[in-house]
Amino acid sequence: VNQVANLTLVSSACDMVSTAYASMKESHPYVRSVCGAAEKGVKSVTEAAASCVQPVLTTLEPHVAAASEYASKGLDKLGETLPLLQKPVDQIISDTKELVSSRVADAKDAVSS
Repeated sequence: VNQVANLTLVSSACDMVSTAYASMKESHPYVRSVCGAAEKGVKSVTEAAASCVQPVLTTLEPHVAAASEYASKGLDKLGETLPLLQKPVDQIISDTKELVSSRVADAKDAVSS
């Protein structure tokens, strides 16, 4: 999970969502109260679940470690195959706009000639 969260694409997307969420809460008082209640509920459920799940995780720790190692190798391979994962969202959007604009200009030139 940490390795996925540290991918540039994922972390920049999370930052964008977090910023939008905070902005929405600040702009709309009703949304702020609903979100605040939801956040408290999620926190309570998470704390309760964590205490119940901890004994199971301790028992499964060797299996979780093996799965984690396997997933880590898979993510490394994915990162090599898809360099896009190492770019922030705003750069991907900018590059995509530039590519589309270039293709449209090429098509326009081809049609006009």
